[in-house]
Order: sequence, then C-alpha cells, then structure tokens
Amino acid sequence: MNSKKYSKVAVGGTFDKFHDGHKKLLSTAFEIGDEIEIGVTSDAFGGLKGDIDSCKERMSNLKSFFAERSNFIVIPLEDPYGTTIYDADFDAIVVSEETEPTAVEINKIRISKGMKPLDIVVVSFVLAYDGNPISSTRIRSGEINQKGNFIE
Repeated sequence: MNSKKYSKVAVGGTFDKFHDGHKKLLSTAFEIGDEIEIGVTSDAFGGLKGDIDSCKERMSNLKSFFAERSNFIVIPLEDPYGTTIYDADFDAIVVSEETEPTAVEINKIRISKGMKPLDIVVVSFVLAYDGNPISSTRIRSGEINQKGNFIE
C-alpha cells in the first residue's frame, strides 16, 4: 500500500545559503509525495534577489543533500510557476508562508486551462534564535547562520 498522500509534488525556491527552513520545506514534500520536482530559480530569475550562488551550485547542493533519494528531479525555474502550469500530473505544491500567494496564482492559471487545482501545503517558517524567520538574506548579511544561530 502506498503511504504517500500524493503521487507528484512540486516545490520551488531560490535555495541560496541552504538552511533549516529549506530543509523543512523539502522534507515536507518528500513526506507527502512519491515523486518530487524541485524548481530552483535560474540565475536570471533568482538574481533579482541580489548576490546569490549560481543556479548550478544551488541545484548541485540540493542533489547532494538528497543524494540517498532517487524520487526527485531538480530543474531551473525561469518564472514563479515552473512546470506546474503545464503539467497536469501534479497533485500538490509545498510552499512557505511567504510563497503561498504564488501557489494561489498557479491554481488560478491551472483552473483557467481546465486543469485540476493543486492542494497547497503551507510549511511554517523555521525561526532563528531571535524568533524571526531564518532567511537566506539574513545569512548573506552575516546576521545568522544556516541553523538560525547568532554569529559572533
């Protein structure tokens, strides 16, 4: 019997300075899905966020972190929607509180194309030592580390 709730799950992000928040988001996708598609913002699209590692490096980090798994693919994202607005096989999308509005947009587009809407699974932020969310921006600024601890 299949213990997973969904056969195909989408999850996307920039995944720069891979941190505990990313781990929670991706772990949730693996817990609920048989097949996971991880979209990583391309250099052009992700570069809008500032000084981030290359898409190739970020994709490589994800593949290394999940090296013991075989039920996923990592693809570059050129826009906020990725393949979710073309591929009818997706059942669900895993998002953070921050990116939930994008998942709602994806469902509007899917419905307008006659596709079934995705179940939206929202993962709460992982908080740093100070009670604020861990973020790549805070890590890049040297404020916290990937686990959300203060850097002295």
